[in-house]
Amino acid sequence: MLSVQTTDLTKTFGALTAVHKLNLEVKTGEIFGLVGPDASGKTTTLRMLCGILPPDAGKARVADCDVRKEAESLKEKVGYLPQRFGLYGDLTVLENIHFYADLYQVLKKGRKERIEKLLRFANLDPFVKRKARDLSGGMKQKLGLICALIHTPQILFLDEPTTGVDPLSRRDFWIILYELLKEGVTILFSTSYLDEAERCSRVGLIYQGELLIADTPSAIRAQIGGAILELRMEDNQRAMKILEGVEWLRSSVLTGDKIHVLVDDAQGGERVIREVMKGKGMEILSLLAVRPSLEDAFVSIVRERKKG
Repeated sequence: MLSVQTTDLTKTFGALTAVHKLNLEVKTGEIFGLVGPDASGKTTTLRMLCGILPPDAGKARVADCDVRKEAESLKEKVGYLPQRFGLYGDLTVLENIHFYADLYQVLKKGRKERIEKLLRFANLDPFVKRKARDLSGGMKQKLGLICALIHTPQILFLDEPTTGVDPLSRRDFWIILYELLKEGVTILFSTSYLDEAERCSRVGLIYQGELLIADTPSAIRAQIGGAILELRMEDNQRAMKILEGVEWLRSSVLTGDKIHVLVDDAQGGERVIREVMKGKGMEILSLLAVRPSLEDAFVSIVRERKKG
């Protein structure tokens, strides 16, 4: 069963095509990650699926509603947490929640119990009297999530919910998302953090408004033909410039304090890298074959697409 299904969904802003013929399916009860760099079309896609932004072409059904014809009915079935959620700094945590409960016309009967459950769920019950402006970034996101869940939506849309949030709060946020999955909520979230995408049931890679691939993380990693070599150097920036001039190597990307190099053959690639670095008088700290990451796959797929 599908909670989200789009056919050639398109949105333009003047001469810019933000989303181009998007064909996307999200299964009921899964967590789907829409991954891509800034300005790739993630936010525009989510806003169209929530019924906030009308598409210019194509079709989309969300929670069995047509996003064009049934936008108002759709809003009752979905929760949406944008990048900048509209919390009211002068209101307390509890006052913000009641405000959104009123907006969603949540019945007074059972509201108190629903709020208490969500507060416990997000570990915010000790902070109900704190002003929203005095919350940490992670707490603000949790409060935003509660407000998006107050009307018990079938589908939850999250637009880069952990951007700028500390690692501990990111972990807590993911614990909450997994608990929501157990309750049967379908989750579609956008992110530029590829390590987060590894936690999803399925992932869609979007680039310049086009969906490049949608599959499980393991299946996407398997799309890479060849091997990934992980290289550690004293001067990674200089090493990257050297590698860019080696035609035998397919691609290289800086990942933290390491360089991931895509090659056709692990042994041959290692030999070439060692010879090149030795010729430049640079010492290799370590060089070994590793399992491809989603970032490796994304870089590889984008570069292959550019060649085509």
